[in-house]
Amino acid sequence: MFFRLLTFWMPLTWLLFVALCAVTAGWMPMPAPDIMDYDHQNALPGTVVILPEIIDGGTMSGARSRVCWLGTDAMGRDMLSRVIIGARVSLAVGVTAPLIGLVIGGLLGMVAGYFRGVTESIIIGFMDVILAFPGLVLLLAVGFYFGTHLWTLIPSLGFLSVPAFCRVSRATTLQLAGREFVIAAKMIGNNNSSILVREILPNVAIPLCVYGLIIMALMIVVEGVLSFLGLSVPPPTPSWGGMIAAGREVLGEAPHVCLIPAMVLFLTVLSLNVLGDTLRGWTRPQ
Repeated sequence: MFFRLLTFWMPLTWLLFVALCAVTAGWMPMPAPDIMDYDHQNALPGTVVILPEIIDGGTMSGARSRVCWLGTDAMGRDMLSRVIIGARVSLAVGVTAPLIGLVIGGLLGMVAGYFRGVTESIIIGFMDVILAFPGLVLLLAVGFYFGTHLWTLIPSLGFLSVPAFCRVSRATTLQLAGREFVIAAKMIGNNNSSILVREILPNVAIPLCVYGLIIMALMIVVEGVLSFLGLSVPPPTPSWGGMIAAGREVLGEAPHVCLIPAMVLFLTVLSLNVLGDTLRGWTRPQ
């Protein structure tokens, strides 16, 4: 029991910490993520940077210092600032894209599993078409025609996640359709819409939400890979995948530029997977 609580609270704490940093980044006393300082390129974590203070008239008076807690990248940009701002991109993709797939795929799966017959054949056939279509080709086409930015990436990834949620929803609905409470609802005269909303949906929502955590982890990894390939948000907007891609060029002389965002990405994905597995174990019927 202690181990299960540990695997619940530790990943949850990390995810809440990352989300809090991403939301409150605008109020944190740190430099903007796109400010370059060519005098302090590839600075190690903990480096103290002395900056001249400019007053009215353009004259410099005195100096002030700041600590680069995670160092700087090859252009002298603060790594801590870029990691925190980059969390906004990863979390936006990791939360919004699965949410699109959960809503659309969940509803289609419920309809397919409850009505069966021709309706099920049409929906499952459509899901098979999406699964058979190369996802990378779709993302390349969307990026070419509509540009590579966040609001074209999220719907594309959400569309590709629909079949996964549809299959989970359909499988759960098939198990529930023959249960006593569903049969009782039919016998007292409830229509199909009422049964789907009141009886099926509350029982399908739990496994869908748990499975959504696993898909969130997958979407964050996919966004990182797409950033690495140049198919995610364009520079200078930071993203974890983009930072990893930029850091590979200086991996030999400044490994922290690549390893720090890679470690943050790894811990976030690991936390989502562990949390999802823990919740799935708690909600699994005995």
